[in-house]
Amino acid sequence: MRLDKVDLNLFVVFDALYRERSVTRVAQRLHLTQPAVSNALNRLRQTFGDPLFVRGTRGMQPTPVAEAVTADVQRALGLLQKSVGGHHNFDPGDSGRVYRLGMNDLAQGLVLTGLHQALAGAAPGVSVQAYYPGRESSVEQLKAGDLDILVDVPQLNARELEQVQLGGIPYRLAMSANHPLAAKTFDISDYLAAQHVHVSSRARGRGQVDLALHNQGRRRSVKMRVQHYAVAAAVTTSTDLLWTAPSSALNYPGLVVSDLPFEVEALLLNLYWHRSADQDPANVWMRELIKQQFDLGLLNVAGSGA
Repeated sequence: MRLDKVDLNLFVVFDALYRERSVTRVAQRLHLTQPAVSNALNRLRQTFGDPLFVRGTRGMQPTPVAEAVTADVQRALGLLQKSVGGHHNFDPGDSGRVYRLGMNDLAQGLVLTGLHQALAGAAPGVSVQAYYPGRESSVEQLKAGDLDILVDVPQLNARELEQVQLGGIPYRLAMSANHPLAAKTFDISDYLAAQHVHVSSRARGRGQVDLALHNQGRRRSVKMRVQHYAVAAAVTTSTDLLWTAPSSALNYPGLVVSDLPFEVEALLLNLYWHRSADQDPANVWMRELIKQQFDLGLLNVAGSGA
C-alpha cells in the first residue's frame, strides 16, 4: 500500500467505525452523511482487500484484518494529532471537558476528594463522571471512548491498552467497638473462629484475603458478601462480623482498626488507558493528576492510622 495513493481521512473513519460499530453513529460523530461514511468504508475495503467491518447482531463487527491493524492506526492518528496540535490544544484552565473515569468505590474514595480540590484550583470547568463498569466491559468501553481512564487491579492485559502501576494498599482488620476482640490481643485462631463480611463485585470466587488463607491451609467463615465498602462498614459497625479490607476503605466512625494476625499482600491498583489516547494532552494531564491524588490519598490514610 502506497500512502501517496491513500486518503488519510479514511483512517479517521476506520477508527470511528471501530469505536462506534455503527455507520449512523460514525456519521453523527464526524459530521458526515451516511452515504459518505459508506463510501469511505468501501474505499477502505478496496485499500485493504478485506471487508474490514461486517454486520452482526451487535453492529458492525471488525474482521481479523481490522483487529490486526487497529492498534497501529489508532497510534498513528494519536501521533498525528499530537504533531498538529501539540500540547497547546489543551489548557486545563479553559477546558470544559467531562472525564469518564472507571473506578470502584475504593478507588473513588481514595482519589476523588483530592481530585475535586485540585480541579477547583487548576481547572474549574472540568467535571468528572466516575463509575465502575465491571472488568468484563472495561476494555470495550476504553476502546469505544466511553471511558477515558480506568483504575483497577492488574488483571487486564489487552494489547490495545497502556498501563502503569499506581501502588499498593495494605490490608487491615476492622470491627465494631463493641466486638469482643476489640478489647483484647487476638491471634489467627481468634480471627478464624469469628464470622466475617467480605466485599466483592463478583457473585462468587475467592478474594485476596481468602487466597492468602487458602495458601496457608486455612479458611475463614464469610457470613455476608456485599458489593460496596460503605455497606460493609455499616454492617461491621452494628454487628459482630469482622471486616478485612484495604486500609483506605476503613476510615469510618465506629470502626476499631488493627493489624492482621497473618500476612496478606497489598492490593495493587493500575492505571489503564487506550493506546490511542497515549499522547492525548488532555488524557496525559488527567492521568498525572490521578497519580498525584492516589499518592496523596495513601499518605492521608497512613497518617490517619486506618
